[in-house]
Amino acid sequence: MQGPWKDVDQVERAIFQWITWHNEEWLHSALDYVPPAEYERAFRRSKEQTPQSA
Repeated sequence: MQGPWKDVDQVERAIFQWITWHNEEWLHSALDYVPPAEYERAFRRSKEQTPQSA
């Protein structure tokens, strides 16, 4: 929707913006409508708090 782009820098910027939106803002239905990055942070926190058994 933003194209046509004039050079590689514009394409890289558009890709970066899309990835940032996807990871930080998009509410994913399979993740209980939480952005993927937020879901991953919560998952990692839960792993840190859970003691590991041998």
